[in-house]
Amino acid sequence: MGQMVRSRAGMAVSFRIVSHPTLGLPPRSLEAGHPADAATLGAQRSALAARALETAVGADESMRRRYDELGLRNLLRDAEVLVDRVALCVASDDPHFLREFADQSASVFRRRKVAVMDVAGLLEGIRAAARDVLSAEAMASADRGIDAAVAVYKRFHNIRGDAREWNPVTSKLYKGI
Repeated sequence: MGQMVRSRAGMAVSFRIVSHPTLGLPPRSLEAGHPADAATLGAQRSALAARALETAVGADESMRRRYDELGLRNLLRDAEVLVDRVALCVASDDPHFLREFADQSASVFRRRKVAVMDVAGLLEGIRAAARDVLSAEAMASADRGIDAAVAVYKRFHNIRGDAREWNPVTSKLYKGI
């Protein structure tokens, strides 16, 4: 490894976990987890997304009333992107990819008037559909990623402005009548 750096106290400091102290942590490896299972997810992305949407709509029948045909197509497209993110979590055995995507995409869903709990329902549908495709070890990686993303979406669900049906009484109280 490179040279040692001396601290102010004169002790040597080693940077074994990073290649250089100013570069931060090394990039996440997409070979650390289950890359073969991730490739399977990527190959079956459309079918898994369709099953996930069917599962989400079956679990919450109000989605049919809240979204028109175009809205459901957009949710299907979003489910495909979520399957790709789950595949990254499986390949790296790290929930970072899906958790960060959830954190960054929640405001986009709010702007599109999509309830974040509907997206969490899509993730639960992906979890159910992926059980048929993934091995047990890879499914554990997918579960960790999905759980992390659902936790982020639940946090955003509690913020006012989410596209969900509100109780009219509490809505008037919040607005100050």
